[in-house]
Amino acid sequence: MLPSGEHTFIIAAGDRKCVSSSAADFKVIEGHATPEGTKKYASYGVSKKGLPATHFREFDGLYLSSIGMGTYLGDLTKEDDIAVENAVYESVMSGAINVIDTAINYRAMKSEKSIGRALLRLASEGKISRDQIFISTKNGYITNDGDFPNVDVMEYMHRMYIANDVMTADDISSGYNVMNPNYLAKCIEKSLANMHLSTIDLVYIHNAFESWHEDVDRKTFAEMLAKVFELYEKYRKAGKLRYYGMATWTCFRVPKGEKEHFSLEDAVKIAREVGGDSHGFKFIQLPYNLAYSEALLLKNQPAGTDMITILEAAGKLGIGVFTSAPLFQGRLLRAQIPDYVGVGDNNKVAKLVQVLRSSPSVVAPLLGQKSPEHIRENIQVASIPPLTREEFAQAIDTLMNRPMS
Repeated sequence: MLPSGEHTFIIAAGDRKCVSSSAADFKVIEGHATPEGTKKYASYGVSKKGLPATHFREFDGLYLSSIGMGTYLGDLTKEDDIAVENAVYESVMSGAINVIDTAINYRAMKSEKSIGRALLRLASEGKISRDQIFISTKNGYITNDGDFPNVDVMEYMHRMYIANDVMTADDISSGYNVMNPNYLAKCIEKSLANMHLSTIDLVYIHNAFESWHEDVDRKTFAEMLAKVFELYEKYRKAGKLRYYGMATWTCFRVPKGEKEHFSLEDAVKIAREVGGDSHGFKFIQLPYNLAYSEALLLKNQPAGTDMITILEAAGKLGIGVFTSAPLFQGRLLRAQIPDYVGVGDNNKVAKLVQVLRSSPSVVAPLLGQKSPEHIRENIQVASIPPLTREEFAQAIDTLMNRPMS
Protein backbone atom coordinates (compact mmCIF):
# COMPACT_ATOMS: atom_id res chain seq x y z
CA MET A 1 0.00 0.00 0.00
CA LEU A 2 1.05 3.60 -0.48
CA PRO A 3 2.25 5.46 2.63
CA SER A 4 -0.55 7.16 4.57
CA GLY A 5 -0.98 10.92 4.59
CA GLU A 6 -0.42 13.39 1.80
CA HIS A 7 1.65 12.55 -1.24
CA THR A 8 3.59 14.49 -3.82
CA PHE A 9 2.12 14.24 -7.29
CA ILE A 10 3.84 14.76 -10.61
CA ILE A 11 1.15 15.36 -13.20
CA ALA A 12 2.57 15.11 -16.71
CA ALA A 13 0.55 15.47 -19.89
CA GLY A 14 2.04 16.56 -23.17
CA ASP A 15 4.37 19.44 -22.45
CA ARG A 16 2.74 20.39 -19.11
CA LYS A 17 4.05 19.28 -15.76
CA CYS A 18 2.71 20.28 -12.34
CA VAL A 19 4.50 19.26 -9.14
CA SER A 20 3.01 19.64 -5.68
CA SER A 21 5.00 18.84 -2.53
CA SER A 22 4.13 17.48 0.88
CA ALA A 23 5.87 16.34 4.02
CA ALA A 24 5.45 12.73 3.02
CA ASP A 25 7.54 13.47 -0.11
CA PHE A 26 6.26 10.43 -1.97
CA LYS A 27 5.92 11.13 -5.68
CA VAL A 28 3.24 9.62 -7.86
CA ILE A 29 3.28 9.98 -11.63
CA GLU A 30 -0.25 10.55 -12.83
CA GLY A 31 -1.66 9.24 -16.09
CA HIS A 32 -1.21 6.32 -18.46
CA ALA A 33 -0.29 5.60 -22.06
CA THR A 34 -2.68 7.32 -24.46
CA PRO A 35 -3.15 7.37 -28.23
CA GLU A 36 -2.10 11.02 -28.35
CA GLY A 37 0.94 10.54 -26.14
CA THR A 38 2.24 7.39 -27.79
CA LYS A 39 1.71 8.91 -31.24
CA LYS A 40 3.80 11.88 -30.12
CA TYR A 41 6.54 9.49 -28.99
CA ALA A 42 6.45 7.64 -32.31
CA SER A 43 6.59 10.91 -34.24
CA TYR A 44 9.62 11.95 -32.21
CA GLY A 45 11.36 8.64 -32.94
CA VAL A 46 10.69 8.91 -36.66
CA SER A 47 11.29 12.63 -37.22
CA LYS A 48 14.11 13.29 -34.73
CA LYS A 49 15.83 9.90 -34.43
CA GLY A 50 15.41 8.68 -37.99
CA LEU A 51 13.57 5.47 -37.12
CA PRO A 52 11.35 3.81 -39.72
CA ALA A 53 7.66 4.54 -39.19
CA THR A 54 6.96 0.79 -39.31
CA HIS A 55 8.97 0.36 -36.11
CA PHE A 56 5.86 1.53 -34.25
CA ARG A 57 2.71 -0.61 -34.17
CA GLU A 58 -0.79 0.70 -33.59
CA PHE A 59 -2.84 -1.45 -31.23
CA ASP A 60 -6.12 -0.27 -29.72
CA GLY A 61 -5.14 3.25 -30.70
CA LEU A 62 -1.75 3.12 -28.98
CA TYR A 63 1.51 3.51 -30.91
CA LEU A 64 3.94 1.03 -29.38
CA SER A 65 7.55 0.31 -30.28
CA SER A 66 8.11 -3.04 -31.99
CA ILE A 67 10.91 -3.72 -29.51
CA GLY A 68 10.22 -3.58 -25.78
CA MET A 69 12.48 -3.72 -22.76
CA GLY A 70 12.28 -6.63 -20.31
CA THR A 71 13.63 -6.54 -16.75
CA TYR A 72 13.71 -10.19 -15.69
CA LEU A 73 17.41 -10.91 -15.22
CA GLY A 74 19.82 -9.47 -12.68
CA ASP A 75 21.07 -9.80 -9.13
CA LEU A 76 19.74 -8.14 -5.99
CA THR A 77 22.60 -5.66 -5.95
CA LYS A 78 22.84 -1.90 -5.94
CA GLU A 79 24.89 -2.15 -9.13
CA ASP A 80 22.05 -3.92 -10.95
CA ASP A 81 19.50 -1.51 -9.45
CA ILE A 82 21.38 1.37 -11.06
CA ALA A 83 21.95 -0.54 -14.31
CA VAL A 84 18.23 -1.30 -14.75
CA GLU A 85 17.26 2.27 -13.86
CA ASN A 86 19.72 3.71 -16.36
CA ALA A 87 18.69 1.20 -19.03
CA VAL A 88 15.02 2.18 -18.71
CA TYR A 89 15.91 5.86 -18.81
CA GLU A 90 18.23 5.54 -21.83
CA SER A 91 15.85 3.23 -23.70
CA VAL A 92 12.93 5.61 -23.39
CA MET A 93 15.07 8.69 -24.13
CA SER A 94 16.35 7.01 -27.31
CA GLY A 95 12.98 7.50 -28.97
CA ALA A 96 13.05 3.82 -29.93
CA ILE A 97 11.46 2.04 -26.94
CA ASN A 98 8.27 3.07 -25.17
CA VAL A 99 7.30 -0.42 -23.95
CA ILE A 100 8.70 -1.45 -20.54
CA ASP A 101 7.83 -4.86 -19.06
CA THR A 102 8.40 -6.22 -15.57
CA ALA A 103 6.83 -8.33 -12.79
CA ILE A 104 6.52 -7.82 -9.07
CA ASN A 105 8.69 -10.88 -8.41
CA TYR A 106 11.48 -9.87 -10.84
CA ARG A 107 14.55 -9.33 -8.69
CA ALA A 108 12.22 -9.47 -5.65
CA MET A 109 10.48 -6.14 -6.51
CA LYS A 110 13.76 -4.39 -7.24
CA SER A 111 13.14 -4.28 -11.00
CA GLU A 112 9.87 -2.44 -10.42
CA LYS A 113 11.62 -0.02 -8.07
CA SER A 114 14.35 0.64 -10.62
CA ILE A 115 11.68 1.39 -13.22
CA GLY A 116 10.02 3.75 -10.77
CA ARG A 117 13.21 5.73 -10.25
CA ALA A 118 13.77 5.98 -14.00
CA LEU A 119 10.21 7.20 -14.55
CA LEU A 120 10.63 9.83 -11.85
CA ARG A 121 13.75 11.11 -13.61
CA LEU A 122 11.93 11.27 -16.93
CA ALA A 123 8.94 13.03 -15.39
CA SER A 124 11.02 15.52 -13.42
CA GLU A 125 12.97 16.49 -16.53
CA GLY A 126 9.77 16.99 -18.48
CA LYS A 127 11.27 15.60 -21.69
CA ILE A 128 9.00 12.58 -22.09
CA SER A 129 5.62 12.45 -20.37
CA ARG A 130 3.83 9.51 -18.80
CA ASP A 131 1.25 9.31 -21.59
CA GLN A 132 3.98 8.31 -24.06
CA ILE A 133 5.15 5.18 -22.19
CA PHE A 134 3.44 1.78 -21.89
CA ILE A 135 4.23 -0.03 -18.61
CA SER A 136 3.30 -3.66 -17.94
CA THR A 137 3.82 -5.82 -14.87
CA LYS A 138 2.73 -9.22 -13.64
CA ASN A 139 1.46 -10.69 -10.39
CA GLY A 140 0.64 -14.11 -9.00
CA TYR A 141 3.99 -15.56 -7.99
CA ILE A 142 4.96 -15.31 -4.36
CA THR A 143 7.78 -12.88 -3.69
CA ASN A 144 9.66 -11.13 -0.96
CA ASP A 145 11.09 -7.60 -0.98
CA GLY A 146 14.71 -7.48 -2.12
CA ASP A 147 15.32 -4.38 0.01
CA PHE A 148 14.95 -6.67 3.04
CA PRO A 149 17.26 -9.55 2.06
CA ASN A 150 17.20 -11.16 5.50
CA VAL A 151 13.49 -11.94 5.15
CA ASP A 152 13.08 -14.90 2.80
CA VAL A 153 10.08 -15.47 0.57
CA MET A 154 8.04 -17.73 2.82
CA GLU A 155 8.67 -15.63 5.91
CA TYR A 156 7.68 -12.51 3.98
CA MET A 157 4.48 -14.16 2.71
CA HIS A 158 3.58 -15.26 6.24
CA ARG A 159 4.26 -11.90 7.87
CA MET A 160 2.61 -9.76 5.20
CA TYR A 161 -0.32 -11.86 4.08
CA ILE A 162 -1.00 -15.10 5.95
CA ALA A 163 -0.68 -13.66 9.48
CA ASN A 164 -2.90 -10.74 8.43
CA ASP A 165 -5.65 -12.99 7.03
CA VAL A 166 -5.21 -11.75 3.47
CA MET A 167 -4.79 -15.35 2.37
CA THR A 168 -3.95 -18.80 3.72
CA ALA A 169 -1.05 -21.11 3.07
CA ASP A 170 -3.48 -23.28 1.05
CA ASP A 171 -3.78 -20.45 -1.47
CA ILE A 172 -0.21 -21.14 -2.63
CA SER A 173 -0.02 -23.67 -5.45
CA SER A 174 2.61 -26.34 -5.87
CA GLY A 175 4.09 -23.94 -8.43
CA TYR A 176 4.39 -21.17 -5.81
CA ASN A 177 1.62 -19.13 -7.37
CA VAL A 178 -1.37 -17.39 -5.78
CA MET A 179 -4.65 -16.49 -7.49
CA ASN A 180 -6.47 -15.30 -4.38
CA PRO A 181 -7.82 -11.84 -5.36
CA ASN A 182 -6.96 -10.42 -1.94
CA TYR A 183 -3.29 -11.18 -2.52
CA LEU A 184 -3.35 -9.94 -6.10
CA ALA A 185 -4.93 -6.66 -4.97
CA LYS A 186 -2.07 -6.15 -2.52
CA CYS A 187 0.38 -6.89 -5.35
CA ILE A 188 -1.22 -4.29 -7.62
CA GLU A 189 -1.05 -1.66 -4.89
CA LYS A 190 2.57 -2.57 -4.19
CA SER A 191 3.46 -2.41 -7.90
CA LEU A 192 1.85 1.02 -8.15
CA ALA A 193 3.93 2.20 -5.21
CA ASN A 194 7.15 0.55 -6.43
CA MET A 195 6.88 2.30 -9.79
CA HIS A 196 5.41 5.58 -8.44
CA LEU A 197 2.42 5.24 -10.75
CA SER A 198 -1.23 6.21 -10.43
CA THR A 199 -2.12 3.77 -13.22
CA ILE A 200 -0.47 0.67 -14.70
CA ASP A 201 -1.12 0.20 -18.40
CA LEU A 202 -1.17 -3.61 -18.31
CA VAL A 203 -1.21 -6.23 -15.55
CA TYR A 204 -0.85 -9.92 -16.36
CA ILE A 205 -1.74 -12.90 -14.22
CA HIS A 206 1.64 -14.64 -14.23
CA ASN A 207 2.01 -18.25 -15.41
CA ALA A 208 -1.27 -19.12 -13.74
CA PHE A 209 -2.30 -22.25 -15.63
CA GLU A 210 1.26 -23.57 -15.62
CA SER A 211 1.34 -23.17 -11.84
CA TRP A 212 -2.10 -24.60 -11.05
CA HIS A 213 -2.95 -27.30 -13.59
CA GLU A 214 -1.47 -30.04 -11.38
CA ASP A 215 -3.50 -28.86 -8.38
CA VAL A 216 -7.01 -28.13 -9.70
CA ASP A 217 -9.26 -29.30 -12.52
CA ARG A 218 -10.07 -27.08 -15.49
CA LYS A 219 -13.50 -26.08 -14.19
CA THR A 220 -12.02 -24.93 -10.89
CA PHE A 221 -9.23 -23.07 -12.67
CA ALA A 222 -11.75 -21.27 -14.90
CA GLU A 223 -13.65 -20.17 -11.79
CA MET A 224 -10.41 -18.93 -10.22
CA LEU A 225 -9.47 -17.07 -13.38
CA ALA A 226 -12.90 -15.41 -13.48
CA LYS A 227 -12.35 -14.08 -9.96
CA VAL A 228 -8.94 -12.72 -11.00
CA PHE A 229 -10.51 -10.99 -14.01
CA GLU A 230 -13.22 -9.57 -11.74
CA LEU A 231 -10.51 -8.00 -9.60
CA TYR A 232 -8.74 -6.57 -12.64
CA GLU A 233 -12.02 -5.10 -13.93
CA LYS A 234 -12.54 -3.49 -10.52
CA TYR A 235 -9.12 -1.87 -10.78
CA ARG A 236 -9.90 -0.71 -14.31
CA LYS A 237 -13.04 1.02 -13.05
CA ALA A 238 -10.97 2.66 -10.29
CA GLY A 239 -8.56 4.02 -12.90
CA LYS A 240 -5.56 2.14 -11.52
CA LEU A 241 -5.31 -0.32 -14.42
CA ARG A 242 -5.96 0.01 -18.14
CA TYR A 243 -5.62 -3.52 -19.54
CA TYR A 244 -5.02 -7.03 -18.25
CA GLY A 245 -3.84 -10.29 -19.73
CA MET A 246 -2.12 -13.63 -19.24
CA ALA A 247 1.66 -13.96 -19.17
CA THR A 248 2.43 -17.60 -19.91
CA TRP A 249 5.25 -20.04 -20.46
CA THR A 250 3.83 -23.22 -21.98
CA CYS A 251 0.01 -23.24 -21.93
CA PHE A 252 -0.41 -21.49 -25.31
CA ARG A 253 2.41 -23.37 -27.06
CA VAL A 254 1.83 -27.07 -26.34
CA PRO A 255 -0.36 -29.35 -28.47
CA LYS A 256 -4.08 -29.44 -27.77
CA GLY A 257 -4.86 -32.47 -25.65
CA GLU A 258 -1.85 -32.10 -23.41
CA LYS A 259 -2.63 -31.42 -19.77
CA GLU A 260 -0.77 -28.11 -19.82
CA HIS A 261 -2.69 -26.74 -22.84
CA PHE A 262 -5.09 -23.82 -22.47
CA SER A 263 -7.35 -22.18 -25.01
CA LEU A 264 -7.09 -18.45 -25.64
CA GLU A 265 -10.69 -18.51 -26.83
CA ASP A 266 -11.73 -19.81 -23.40
CA ALA A 267 -9.79 -17.03 -21.65
CA VAL A 268 -11.47 -14.37 -23.79
CA LYS A 269 -14.87 -15.96 -23.13
CA ILE A 270 -14.27 -15.72 -19.37
CA ALA A 271 -13.22 -12.08 -19.71
CA ARG A 272 -16.35 -11.30 -21.74
CA GLU A 273 -18.57 -12.96 -19.15
CA VAL A 274 -16.93 -10.91 -16.41
CA GLY A 275 -16.43 -7.56 -18.11
CA GLY A 276 -18.84 -7.56 -21.04
CA ASP A 277 -17.86 -6.60 -24.56
CA SER A 278 -15.68 -3.74 -23.25
CA HIS A 279 -13.58 -6.05 -21.07
CA GLY A 280 -9.91 -5.23 -20.55
CA PHE A 281 -8.37 -8.59 -21.53
CA LYS A 282 -6.34 -7.42 -24.50
CA PHE A 283 -2.85 -8.95 -24.27
CA ILE A 284 -0.98 -12.18 -23.76
CA GLN A 285 2.72 -12.87 -23.35
CA LEU A 286 4.53 -16.07 -24.27
CA PRO A 287 8.04 -17.27 -25.20
CA TYR A 288 8.83 -17.04 -28.89
CA ASN A 289 12.23 -17.27 -30.51
CA LEU A 290 14.04 -19.24 -33.22
CA ALA A 291 14.19 -22.24 -30.89
CA TYR A 292 10.69 -21.89 -29.41
CA SER A 293 8.76 -21.43 -32.66
CA GLU A 294 5.45 -22.99 -31.57
CA ALA A 295 3.62 -19.64 -31.55
CA LEU A 296 4.13 -19.36 -35.29
CA LEU A 297 4.02 -23.00 -36.40
CA LEU A 298 1.95 -25.11 -34.00
CA LYS A 299 -1.77 -25.27 -34.79
CA ASN A 300 -3.11 -25.84 -31.29
CA GLN A 301 -5.93 -23.32 -30.86
CA PRO A 302 -9.52 -24.19 -31.80
CA ALA A 303 -11.30 -21.99 -34.33
CA GLY A 304 -14.63 -23.59 -35.13
CA THR A 305 -13.83 -26.95 -36.66
CA ASP A 306 -10.29 -25.89 -37.54
CA MET A 307 -7.09 -25.55 -35.56
CA ILE A 308 -4.93 -22.44 -35.86
CA THR A 309 -1.75 -21.12 -34.24
CA ILE A 310 -1.79 -18.95 -31.13
CA LEU A 311 -0.67 -15.95 -33.21
CA GLU A 312 -3.55 -16.54 -35.63
CA ALA A 313 -5.96 -16.97 -32.71
CA ALA A 314 -4.75 -13.74 -31.12
CA GLY A 315 -5.32 -11.87 -34.38
CA LYS A 316 -8.80 -13.32 -34.74
CA LEU A 317 -9.74 -12.45 -31.14
CA GLY A 318 -8.22 -8.97 -31.12
CA ILE A 319 -5.46 -9.83 -28.65
CA GLY A 320 -2.02 -8.21 -28.81
CA VAL A 321 1.00 -10.45 -28.23
CA PHE A 322 4.21 -9.53 -26.43
CA THR A 323 6.90 -12.20 -26.61
CA SER A 324 9.51 -13.17 -24.04
CA ALA A 325 12.93 -14.83 -24.26
CA PRO A 326 13.70 -13.56 -27.80
CA LEU A 327 17.41 -14.37 -27.41
CA PHE A 328 16.75 -17.43 -25.21
CA GLN A 329 18.65 -15.63 -22.42
CA GLY A 330 21.63 -15.18 -24.72
CA ARG A 331 22.01 -18.83 -25.71
CA LEU A 332 20.88 -18.22 -29.29
CA LEU A 333 23.68 -15.70 -29.75
CA ARG A 334 26.05 -18.68 -29.89
CA ALA A 335 24.10 -20.38 -32.69
CA GLN A 336 24.95 -20.22 -36.39
CA ILE A 337 21.94 -18.47 -37.89
CA PRO A 338 21.34 -18.61 -41.65
CA ASP A 339 21.33 -15.29 -43.49
CA TYR A 340 17.91 -14.19 -44.64
CA VAL A 341 16.52 -11.26 -46.59
CA GLY A 342 16.55 -7.84 -44.96
CA VAL A 343 19.21 -8.51 -42.31
CA GLY A 344 22.95 -8.01 -42.60
CA ASP A 345 25.09 -11.01 -41.77
CA ASN A 346 27.07 -9.06 -39.17
CA ASN A 347 24.12 -8.33 -36.88
CA LYS A 348 23.21 -11.49 -34.99
CA VAL A 349 20.76 -9.74 -32.65
CA ALA A 350 18.87 -8.42 -35.67
CA LYS A 351 18.77 -11.90 -37.17
CA LEU A 352 17.15 -13.21 -34.01
CA VAL A 353 14.75 -10.34 -33.48
CA GLN A 354 13.61 -9.39 -37.00
CA VAL A 355 11.50 -12.51 -37.56
CA LEU A 356 9.88 -12.14 -34.14
CA ARG A 357 8.94 -8.47 -34.45
CA SER A 358 7.68 -9.06 -37.99
CA SER A 359 5.36 -11.95 -37.04
CA PRO A 360 1.59 -11.47 -37.29
CA SER A 361 -0.15 -10.32 -34.07
CA VAL A 362 3.17 -9.63 -32.32
CA VAL A 363 3.32 -6.13 -30.86
CA ALA A 364 6.91 -6.46 -29.63
CA PRO A 365 9.48 -8.95 -28.41
CA LEU A 366 10.83 -7.96 -24.98
CA LEU A 367 14.60 -7.77 -24.78
CA GLY A 368 16.42 -7.69 -21.47
CA GLN A 369 19.07 -4.99 -21.43
CA LYS A 370 21.15 -3.48 -18.66
CA SER A 371 24.52 -2.63 -20.20
CA PRO A 372 25.05 0.39 -22.48
CA GLU A 373 26.37 -2.01 -25.13
CA HIS A 374 23.16 -4.05 -25.18
CA ILE A 375 21.02 -0.93 -25.25
CA ARG A 376 22.92 0.30 -28.31
CA GLU A 377 22.59 -3.09 -30.02
CA ASN A 378 18.82 -3.20 -29.50
CA ILE A 379 18.31 0.40 -30.59
CA GLN A 380 20.29 -0.42 -33.73
CA VAL A 381 17.77 -3.16 -34.50
CA ALA A 382 14.99 -0.60 -34.10
CA SER A 383 16.57 1.40 -36.90
CA ILE A 384 15.94 -1.49 -39.32
CA PRO A 385 12.40 -1.66 -40.76
CA PRO A 386 10.48 -4.81 -39.78
CA LEU A 387 10.17 -7.32 -42.58
CA THR A 388 7.41 -6.89 -45.12
CA ARG A 389 4.94 -9.74 -45.48
CA GLU A 390 6.85 -11.06 -48.48
CA GLU A 391 10.24 -10.76 -46.74
CA PHE A 392 8.81 -12.49 -43.67
CA ALA A 393 7.58 -15.42 -45.76
CA GLN A 394 11.00 -15.69 -47.44
CA ALA A 395 12.76 -15.54 -44.07
CA ILE A 396 10.62 -18.32 -42.62
CA ASP A 397 11.25 -20.45 -45.69
CA THR A 398 15.01 -19.86 -45.36
CA LEU A 399 15.10 -20.63 -41.64
CA MET A 400 12.98 -23.78 -41.95
CA ASN A 401 14.99 -25.18 -44.84
CA ARG A 402 18.40 -24.20 -43.41
CA PRO A 403 18.12 -24.91 -39.68
CA MET A 404 20.43 -23.29 -37.16
CA SER A 405 23.54 -25.14 -36.07
